Amino acid sequence: MALLGAMLFGSAAPLSKSLLGVLSNFHLAGLLYLGAALGVSLILIREGTFRLPWKIPRRNSLRLLGAIVFGGMLGPIFLLAGLRIAAAASVSLWLNMEMAATVVIGYFFFNDHLSKKGWLASLGILTGTVLLAWGGGVAGFKAGGFVALACICWGIDNHLTALIDGISPAQSTFWKGLTAGSINLILGMLVAPIPFSSEIIFSALALGAVSYGLSILLYITAAQHLGATRSQLIFSSAPFFGLLISLFLGEALSLLQGSAFILFLGSVFVLFRESHGHNHLHESFTHLHMHVHPDEHHQHEHPEGVAAIQRHSHEHAHNTIEHNHPHWPDLHHRHGHSR
Repeated sequence: MALLGAMLFGSAAPLSKSLLGVLSNFHLAGLLYLGAALGVSLILIREGTFRLPWKIPRRNSLRLLGAIVFGGMLGPIFLLAGLRIAAAASVSLWLNMEMAATVVIGYFFFNDHLSKKGWLASLGILTGTVLLAWGGGVAGFKAGGFVALACICWGIDNHLTALIDGISPAQSTFWKGLTAGSINLILGMLVAPIPFSSEIIFSALALGAVSYGLSILLYITAAQHLGATRSQLIFSSAPFFGLLISLFLGEALSLLQGSAFILFLGSVFVLFRESHGHNHLHESFTHLHMHVHPDEHHQHEHPEGVAAIQRHSHEHAHNTIEHNHPHWPDLHHRHGHSR
């Protein structure tokens, strides 16, 4: 899911470049995220799972609010500001900074433990990022600064959304897209009217539905199972897919770009060779998220006729338990580690 999300997100930068010739940064950011909301709304309608965000636990409401501000409003504005003054290929390559931002923020602020293999994988991807950026050339410190700010915002967003357990990934994506998209579009229209072109507006909404809506949905789902840092390591392949689109449009593949691709594949291989397990304590708590039985954390009973072996979502309680098994920093494993 994280890899497919990366493929879809990677297409956003090169495909957004042409739309910036007609739309302002705020107009395009608003339409892209409204398109994201529109895309996942079809899933919510099919599932009948529209849930108001202010009716979930307060801590999750605050996390969703933070994700809306950093991930839905500020992140795309900074990205489009950089995209406006730099080549799409260069911006695509710089987006690998999101992985570095997610790793650093997760390690220091979100109890997201990384083993030596995890750090080695991070180093490999960072090295690949440097090679890709070197091969893409310098498009300007100003553009790079805007993209770096976008990546920091999305790094914060990644961890906040990975911890939201009161609503489903589709609901989280819907409210982020609807709220952030509406605000950015309104801000853009206060400065200048949006150019009326049904073709342009439809293109922006469709791009948002696929590259942001479906992509974010896939990423959040993966992050809740793998943790934000590991999901982001996989998701950091998005710039490479953006580069592939540039190659499809006629650019040549350099030796540095090919070397970076090999480094990325090797780093992901190292990441999935990682095994992290130790004795840890789960305090009793109640939450809501998608899960399946049986596993070591979901032993509760269901009403007669409910197929517990199928993936389902409902509010459930966890009793206090202490055990030892391999795990990643998912919704149930946010304990601290000795460093």
